[in-house]
Order: sequence, then structure tokens, then C-alpha cells
Amino acid sequence: MAETNSAETSNDIVAELRNLDFSQIAWHDVVDYLVQFGKNLLLAIIVYFVGRFLIKYAIKALRKLTQKRKVEASLTSFLNSLVSISLNVMLAVIIVGILGVDTSSFLAVFASAGIAIGMALSGTLQNFAGGVLIMLLKPYKVGDFIEAQGFAGTVREIQIFSTVLGTPDNQTIIIPNGPLATGSLKNSTKAPTRRVDIDVEVAYGTNPDDVRKVLMDIIDADERILQSGVFAPFIPMTRMGTSSIVFQMRIWAKAPDYWSVKFDTTEKVYRELGKAGIEIPFQQMDVHIKNS
Repeated sequence: MAETNSAETSNDIVAELRNLDFSQIAWHDVVDYLVQFGKNLLLAIIVYFVGRFLIKYAIKALRKLTQKRKVEASLTSFLNSLVSISLNVMLAVIIVGILGVDTSSFLAVFASAGIAIGMALSGTLQNFAGGVLIMLLKPYKVGDFIEAQGFAGTVREIQIFSTVLGTPDNQTIIIPNGPLATGSLKNSTKAPTRRVDIDVEVAYGTNPDDVRKVLMDIIDADERILQSGVFAPFIPMTRMGTSSIVFQMRIWAKAPDYWSVKFDTTEKVYRELGKAGIEIPFQQMDVHIKNS
């Protein structure tokens, strides 16, 4: 019985399709839809180019404003990156709305997909959170020399997801912000002064007072070396090695002068010890043979 009813229903549908007059279809509705879609598409293209122009103008205005207010370079690069991404996302939503897509449902789908994407990109979100923490806590800023994650260099940019370093030999290193915000980090230029330690090895039998006199003369002749108060130089004998006794020059300099003071003083130590007749020994081992 059920099979008979199903067959009759199918026959009725076929009969209705045969009697359908396709001339009754409102083709002008299709044409109107295509015309309206074309207008929306044209408007979307115009909005895209105008929006891109306005975004570039806004970023340029923001950069000028931060320079005028003397905002830190690290915060400036971070804000530029954040504002650029935010405005481009807003522009995409506006264009989708112009094309006739329901933005509320689009945003709902986008939010739902965002959860899945967020789980897949958990590392990227961690880097974003790390960038925010770096801007708030300021463990370093643009221009600082830092050592982290096995790399060392001068901070060039602090972006939303990563920090860009420049090495002394002009290489570029990009480190994610997540590990930088949560891991160990050494900032060599955060303090205005740094201590310069230089080991000086001389031969056994050398008078320590003669060594200290030569080293103090070098210190007194260099105006970059700080000598007042807590920055007074100190030259202890640190150890007795296998072939030499070792003194250490502990001197202070301003952070920007650290490397120049270290390199120049090391060379001066070599020259002045030679002039004073103080021997700088080679690595050696003396073997004494005793006859029985």
C-alpha cells in the first residue's frame, strides 16, 4: 500500500513539472539581483582602496604623533603593528557587509572558528600576550643590548608577535615574544654603567706593586673610566695559575663605552707591561728532574 502511494506522489510531481510554464519565471528579478550585486561589488572595491589609503594615513599620523610626544621607539613600533592589524580586520568586516553577507552571522562564525584557530595557534597567541607583557613591564627597549634564547644583539624593533635584534656583525635575529617574556634574559644596557673586568697574567716572581702601578697609570690616563665613589677601580690578585699569577682589573664605564673601554684597555695593558719590563708568560709547564 505504501509503495502505491509513493508511486502516485512521484507521478504527480512529474505531471506538475510538465505543466510548468517557464515563461512565468521573473527573469527581471535575476537581472535586478545581478545589477545590485554588481553595484555592491563596485562599492566594495572602492571602499577597499579608500580604506587602505585611510589606514596608511592613520598609521602615518600615529607615527608622527608618537614622535611628537617622544614616545619610546619600542612602544611606537608595537602600536603601529597593533593598529594596522585591527584596522585591516575592520575593513574586511565592512567589505563583507557591503557584499550582502550578514555580518552578525559572519562574526558569530568567525568567533566560533576563532576558538579552533586559537587552539591551533596557541603559540602565536602566547607570543602576542608576551608582547603585551614586554610593553607593560619593559624588561628592555629599542636600543638595548640583550642576550636571550642563545642569541645576543641590539633591539631594533618590538613587534606584536616577535622582537627583532641586530647583531654586531649586522645580522638580523627574530625571537618570538613568548619566550622572551617568560624566560631568562640579560639586558646589558639597562643600567647606565657597567663594570669592565680584564684579566692580566704576569710571570711568577713579579712584584705585585709594580703590576698595580702600571695598571693604575693606564686607568688614570683614560677619562672614560669612572673612578669616584662606588666606581673606584679595584685590582685584586685573583688566582695563581700553572704558569702565571693573575690580576683582574675591575673598572667601571658608562654603558655605551663598555666595549671601547674593554678593547682599548686590553691593548694598553699589553703595551705598557712590555714597556715596564713585566713578563707576560706563555702557557707552559716546568719539569724538574732530580738525580738520586
